[in-house]
Amino acid sequence: MCGIAGWVDFDRDLRQERETAQAMTDTMACRGPDDEGLWTAPHAAIGHRRLAIIDLAGGRQPMVAGDAVLTYSGEVYNFEELRAELSALGHDFRTRSDTEAVLHAYLEWGENLAEHLNGMYAFAIWDSRAEHLVLVRDRMGIKPLYYYPTQNGVLFGSEPKAILANPLARRVLDADGLRELMSFVKTPEHAVFTGMYEVRPGQVVHVSRDGLRKRRYWQLDSHEHPDDIPQTVKTVRELLDDIVARQLISDVPLCALLSGGLDSSAITALAAKQLREQNLGTVRSFSVDFAGYTENFKPDLTRSTPDTPYVHELARHARADHTDIVLDSGELMDPGVRSAVLRARDLPMGIGDMDSSLYLLFKAIRGHSTVALSGESADEVFGGYRWFHEREAVEADTFPWLAIPGASAHIGAERLLKDDLGHDLDLAGYRDERYRQALAEVPHLPGESGHERRMREVSYLHLTRFVQILLDRKDRMSMAVGLEVRVPFCDHRLVEYVFNAPWSQKTFDGREKSLLRAAAADLLPEGILQRVKSPYPATQDPAYDRALHDQARALLQQGDSPAAQLIDWDKARATVEQPPGPSTRTALERLLQLDQWLRRYEVELAL
Repeated sequence: MCGIAGWVDFDRDLRQERETAQAMTDTMACRGPDDEGLWTAPHAAIGHRRLAIIDLAGGRQPMVAGDAVLTYSGEVYNFEELRAELSALGHDFRTRSDTEAVLHAYLEWGENLAEHLNGMYAFAIWDSRAEHLVLVRDRMGIKPLYYYPTQNGVLFGSEPKAILANPLARRVLDADGLRELMSFVKTPEHAVFTGMYEVRPGQVVHVSRDGLRKRRYWQLDSHEHPDDIPQTVKTVRELLDDIVARQLISDVPLCALLSGGLDSSAITALAAKQLREQNLGTVRSFSVDFAGYTENFKPDLTRSTPDTPYVHELARHARADHTDIVLDSGELMDPGVRSAVLRARDLPMGIGDMDSSLYLLFKAIRGHSTVALSGESADEVFGGYRWFHEREAVEADTFPWLAIPGASAHIGAERLLKDDLGHDLDLAGYRDERYRQALAEVPHLPGESGHERRMREVSYLHLTRFVQILLDRKDRMSMAVGLEVRVPFCDHRLVEYVFNAPWSQKTFDGREKSLLRAAAADLLPEGILQRVKSPYPATQDPAYDRALHDQARALLQQGDSPAAQLIDWDKARATVEQPPGPSTRTALERLLQLDQWLRRYEVELAL
């Protein structure tokens, strides 16, 4: 893992711009607390901050070989096979790092190197001989990468903050950026800030004196699935065994994130099994809980049970060395924590306590481990969310996650917008436009029709849009404290295989995630195996909502908030006085974050 940043300019000598390039690199210190490096040439400045995971002594960056300079973030899990293949082709290696394997892969295969990689990665290669830059992002978009074209080149970085540290990057929010921010959709390549773009998952961006061009080296494709249910279950398990084995490789302490659900429990149990078989001890696991949450739990629209009893059951079953991280409302509402969350995300995302608790969980874990395995993305891959199985949501002519009861909790902030602004933005029209755009990409099988056709669409929407929201959140919260989180369910081999399994197979036992449940049947206690999906927890402590309302009320009394350019203050006052609820909480969280974001980031509104 790491943080990368850089600047290419074909009309100036960037050796004279080290101070600015260093400032860009310094913003990535949270992602790479162990080491730093900056390489400059007449038309390129390449920066790196390192979180050392593999080959602690030999993996320093930027790394140079031949005419290529690499700044790299992530992990390539097949690097040992890659090294062997490249060695047979005549390449010599000086280190054990996966970074060097990626660099030599470029020297051998050029921009086609990405097709040879298995992992999560975002990297930039400056080719000194050809004088061009290559930006590459992994197939599922696990690791972020942004770029900002300039008149004579490009700025790039792991996060927007790296780019915004350069005076050439303007901090502008236009109407389209505000639409994206408010809509709870994730449009590929859209970065919210005007003029900035995100490298699309599975994409290569090439920058030279001739301009900028983009190429997709991977995308979901459809083909006939030849396997019956028993063979499909067997293949899923074989893939998971291989994936977890690869992702256990680390030269630093590793752990598992455990929620007591099917996904994280399967990963934790597989890791525990493989570590025991290799005589490497037991797996360490961590979970998040809130003070009094389990004892006073109240079922809601999405959560029927608390996590902790299931967490403890799995920890006993897998013989894990487990720790509960218990948080209270004071920590969740701490201004320093909320400021750190905003800094990590670069955008006011409005989910408040769920971001704060994730940040605090990762911060606590970082005191013990540097790498964590996560069950993230299994719901998108195997069809776990309840809206995959609700006819109204499936048949709705929009993104399914926006068509369920309670969906307004995610987008409640729009109700606070000034009436004329809300009318001009036409957020409903924007969501519809993005939905049509996504549908047009779906690779259908010839002759596919009916429910199977629709469920392929629903799966595609989740694997290319919804999952990006969650992967970005997890990356930002973990890397803000220098913790690498690996997501085995995002291995592209598993994603491709399960995407093409018929929906009838994915629900063969009449439940959600049938294939995963069957593949993990020998690993888990029956209670966890049959547990109904429960999302990441949100605090139910009334003290949290009281504090939230008090902070929003105090902001409204100040009268100098830059958010007043967007928000109807009368609507906000009425919301503050309403009883707490999911939609109210989201609206007030977004109000507070918008205020802080506009102030701290000095955003220029161009609406």
